[in-house]
Amino acid sequence: MKTPLINNRIRAEKVRVIDEKGTQLGIMDLKEGILLAQEKGLDLIQVTEKVDPPVCKIMDYGKYIYKEKKKEKEATKGHAGGLKVIRLTFGISPHDLETRVNLAEKFLKKGYKIKLELILRGRQKSLADFAKTKVNQFVESLGALIQIKVERELKKELGRLTMIISKNH
Repeated sequence: MKTPLINNRIRAEKVRVIDEKGTQLGIMDLKEGILLAQEKGLDLIQVTEKVDPPVCKIMDYGKYIYKEKKKEKEATKGHAGGLKVIRLTFGISPHDLETRVNLAEKFLKKGYKIKLELILRGRQKSLADFAKTKVNQFVESLGALIQIKVERELKKELGRLTMIISKNH
């Protein structure tokens, strides 16, 4: 989080002021806004600099920082659109494949995207075609349970095969 400008650190000459109750007080000189905030024992905090004149709010600086951090935390909490990695191995058994398919289905239903990963070690790198059949087998099994959309096609990168899948709405 970028620390907001407060009181004398605000660089604009004129500011649009909003008081602690959320009422717009209009555009005024910066000094006038700071005086108004100090009379109430609060700070003048620049909320946005994207507009001209910048919007400033009269409130307690500590409370403002607390609320912003809380908002940031809430925003990162939501997992919809998040990415879960499901790792397959070269010699995965049919039962383990089925378990991973069920796990992938749960993640997709919760709104996650899935990054499917199959790591190739040593001689396995020369048998990439066999590895691709394992990944395709996984995708077909998953496709039978839930409608899926391939976000990114199967591609080879740094000794592994990866693919990104999401739920088709």
